[in-house]
Amino acid sequence: MTTSVRPPTKLSGQTREEDVMAIETPRHQPTLDEVAARAGVSRSAASRVINNAPHVSRAKREAVQRAVLDLGYVPNPTARALATNQVGAVVLAVSGDNPAMFAEPFFGQVIVGVNAVLEQTDLELMLVLATSSRGQAKLEQVLRNRQADGVMLMSLHGDDPLAGLADRSHLPVVFGGRPLTFEPKYYVDADNRGGARLATEHLIDTGRTRIATITGSLDEGAGAARYRGYQEALAIAGLGPERMEPGDFTEESGERAMTRLLERCPDLDSVFIASDTMAVGALRVLRDHGRTVPGDVAVVGFNDLAGARHTDPPLTTVHQPVEALGQEMGRMLLALMAGNDPSPLILPTRLVKRQSA
Repeated sequence: MTTSVRPPTKLSGQTREEDVMAIETPRHQPTLDEVAARAGVSRSAASRVINNAPHVSRAKREAVQRAVLDLGYVPNPTARALATNQVGAVVLAVSGDNPAMFAEPFFGQVIVGVNAVLEQTDLELMLVLATSSRGQAKLEQVLRNRQADGVMLMSLHGDDPLAGLADRSHLPVVFGGRPLTFEPKYYVDADNRGGARLATEHLIDTGRTRIATITGSLDEGAGAARYRGYQEALAIAGLGPERMEPGDFTEESGERAMTRLLERCPDLDSVFIASDTMAVGALRVLRDHGRTVPGDVAVVGFNDLAGARHTDPPLTTVHQPVEALGQEMGRMLLALMAGNDPSPLILPTRLVKRQSA
């Protein structure tokens, strides 16, 4: 550390004693910790404001900016360069190789929810379909090359390799729905099991006793949980046997499964269907076979998407807050990226009664 020496200043040919040698004491440079203390925020919050990170509250940002001005804080250029080493994008990866998936109302609402949160920041949203080997390779390249600052994963099947890809990236990862084979630390899910139980109990309460189900994909967490809810309601009521046909959440699979159920169980009087999209296909088959709804067969779906109000008849269904699911995934990922440790979240479901049951 050096000191600066000011030369003597001569006045009227004489040298003043106090000006012979004025030695300036080096000025103390404020630290980031002092800025944080002055602003009343955490050190990480102060760092995010100074480095112009997008996901900081207005109140904290203003408090840190005031503290920086008051203290005369100057950021360390090297530390600042490291702190701002972000690409400004996050990935939403869906385990599916059919581009039509993003045309489904469910995924559309999830994307709307995620985007509603991200548009308050400077982050861009990247969408990746990643079930095929080509899709997985694309995601792996994005993560390996650090082309994203965080990852959201949805619709994982069984021992899906996407979870391993994301884990090896060492990026913040949030799961939309709980995978079937393990429970991640950070996830947002709906109460699929409880909602399916509500749906089946409603059919029981209306006097139905020969209750079938069309499941979603049973190697996905949501599909398996909804099937368990149906089984639990039947067991509690002492009803059986099960009348089950698998689907995959698509309208076409609802048609196929309903056709098989009518062939195997022509006496069924009701059906719980694990998605509204499959229910649309099932209603068409019932109509084609001359079965009235709800007179001959009562029908309950799941999701409460906008189309459920416009089926013939309007569909009784289980409401899950799909757009809120996307919003909470986005918020949880931002919290992780900010260095916080959020808790997993399960959103409530409820029965919406209409004319189909």
